[in-house]
Amino acid sequence: MEKIVQLSDLIRQTLIKELTEGIYRDKVRLPPERDIADQLGVSRTVLRDALASLEREGFISRKQGVGTIVNRHVLEVKTRMDLEEEFLAMIMKAGKIPKTVFCHTTIEKADSETAKRLHISPDDLIFQVVRLISANKEPAIYCIDRFACSLIKTKDYDIKVLKEPIFTFIEAYCDTEVYMDLTEVRAVAATEELADAMKVPVGSPLLHMNEIGYDFQGKPILSSLEYYKDQILNHTVLRKKI
Repeated sequence: MEKIVQLSDLIRQTLIKELTEGIYRDKVRLPPERDIADQLGVSRTVLRDALASLEREGFISRKQGVGTIVNRHVLEVKTRMDLEEEFLAMIMKAGKIPKTVFCHTTIEKADSETAKRLHISPDDLIFQVVRLISANKEPAIYCIDRFACSLIKTKDYDIKVLKEPIFTFIEAYCDTEVYMDLTEVRAVAATEELADAMKVPVGSPLLHMNEIGYDFQGKPILSSLEYYKDQILNHTVLRKKI
């Protein structure tokens, strides 16, 4: 099942490419909206949606009477914790070669903590996907994804899709998608399991992201435990005044 991508999303991606390596790569300000819309062959409504996304993400700033300012300092950031990005793409953007070292999938009963996080009953069946991702052949990210089997809308699904980013499976077979997530970020000490996977001594510091992904209606549908090895990726957070 192919994900439907909004035209404004495609225009957003096009604009980022133009800002980083295309016709706007040396620009301090963007041209007027009507000029950009004409150049891209889209309506100003579609363009405004794309520009609004870029502004929320900090890539541009807009102000009446000033115009649209290009934030080069934000565009130059390689990895950002505040933007949801697939692991392999994240590592590639950091200038390193990514690889999925292993991907283990199992169906098992939910433990009490997972049941609480996903608002399901204890012992309900869940899919668990455990991945190890390397960067330049060095272990970089260890991730445990869990979601309820009851989300799956068809028995005719391909288990191999679980080896791709978890969002692909959820969008293809669960008739929903992760609209947003809430993430707790903290440092943790590597357990024996993590130390063995990440090739570090037991007790070594790891960056831990404890995420719950929600659908558009605010229902929790994905539990993710992510562990990042130190000094592989530099994580930046964009904070804007509200």
